[in-house]
Amino acid sequence: MYAVTPGVEAAWRELLGHIAREAGVELSYLSYPAPQPLEQLWARPDLGAAFMCGFPIALKLASVVPVAAPIPSAVWAGGRAVYRSDLIVRRDSPYLRLEDTFGARAGWTIGHSQSGFNAWRHHLLAYRTPQRPALYANMVGNLITARNLLDSVRDGRIDVGPLDAYWHMLLARHAPELTADIRVLSSTALAPMPAFVAAAGASSQTLARLRAAFTGASTRPWFEPLGQFLLLEGFAEVTEASFAVLLAWDREAKAAGYDVPA
Repeated sequence: MYAVTPGVEAAWRELLGHIAREAGVELSYLSYPAPQPLEQLWARPDLGAAFMCGFPIALKLASVVPVAAPIPSAVWAGGRAVYRSDLIVRRDSPYLRLEDTFGARAGWTIGHSQSGFNAWRHHLLAYRTPQRPALYANMVGNLITARNLLDSVRDGRIDVGPLDAYWHMLLARHAPELTADIRVLSSTALAPMPAFVAAAGASSQTLARLRAAFTGASTRPWFEPLGQFLLLEGFAEVTEASFAVLLAWDREAKAAGYDVPA
């Protein structure tokens, strides 16, 4: 999910190696590049520590147990395991406010994504009126990945869309040429950060050791260079209940007849 460049993937692999050794849990690293379906990864019975967005956790799309979530090194995170979606446009576009994009072309990633769908829909809900139930002339759905949404804005296929702010931070740091021609109009409300999850069949002892390794990582001598590279302050323990607010956002939108961003 956050392997935005080969170098960043290598750093995640190194970090997870440290976590496994600290926890005394044998983990085998599996490279799983996009656009392979994450649903298949999350369903693996041998899953030990894989990123999963909070919305599918809350929706129970896979039988998993949340372990720990990253704390981004960002002022807006405030030392918490939270993130948001940046609402991006081309740098040379005429738009100054999100409202200026209404009537244009927008997009979203996939229906179980928090950053690419649920947060975007929740944000737009406040702008809808009975006279204007749809805000955009064209809404392109199922762009699947953050990279595809970014490229759709850069190429002019859509005018505006939501981009995971932590993913955006990592890409801007490690591949700035890919973000130089976009800018952020506004950002959505903060939401619980995607978490590392394990298969529900993992033993309680394994889960406890993994949680302790993640939450204690920031105190280890190996963490500082990796944390700086990955823009992380550390990790926080999370449970399924940590993501309940995302279901409330979903219910609110559906109660308003706003099943998908439009």
